[in-house]
Amino acid sequence: MLFYIIIPMLLSFYVSWKFKSKVKQYSEVGLANHLTGAEIAKMMLNDNGIYDVQILSTEGELSDHYNPESRTVNLSHDVFYGRSVISAAVAAHECGHAVQHAKAYVWLKFRSSVVPAVSIASKYVQWVLLGGILMINIFPPLLLIGIILFATITVFSLITLPVEFDASNRALAWLETKNIVRPEEYPMTKDALKWAASTYVVAAIASVATLLYYLQIYLGRRD
Repeated sequence: MLFYIIIPMLLSFYVSWKFKSKVKQYSEVGLANHLTGAEIAKMMLNDNGIYDVQILSTEGELSDHYNPESRTVNLSHDVFYGRSVISAAVAAHECGHAVQHAKAYVWLKFRSSVVPAVSIASKYVQWVLLGGILMINIFPPLLLIGIILFATITVFSLITLPVEFDASNRALAWLETKNIVRPEEYPMTKDALKWAASTYVVAAIASVATLLYYLQIYLGRRD
């Protein structure tokens, strides 16, 4: 129980705290070029020949994301209007996803293909697993069904890793090549995106650990 649940949970709390502290730290470091996140996003899209993606301001903190269905780069208010290192890093990262979409990046296509299955699994997995635990001695296959549903979510978490790392790599390469950030600003953008990616890594680790935990219960019952 300690290994499968508690340790990944503590790791997740630490990485989340560390990432938020980096966001706060780098949001206070202004860019020498004074460009906003929205302006940087537009420049990166145009440099990659992408002109049919809208850049929108969205509500919420750390709510930045790319929506492949609506073809929109959605930036939180602080990133959209911000002129800081973190604004540049986040805006470029989200545009990295738009570039992936435009270039038919294989891992992004794969992740998109499993979204319908993940949506269904996420809707029912909690209740199926709970029912499976409660009925483990009466109807063990119910827990197995829950494990299969949870495995779908775990696979999605793992597929997400190359997608996020690639988007960050595209962002960093563009920011450096186009001199959007100065040499002294580049390490900060790289550090910010490293910790952002780490949140996905620990989420995947936690998902795998939880899956193994339920598998242990199921196999223990069979023994």
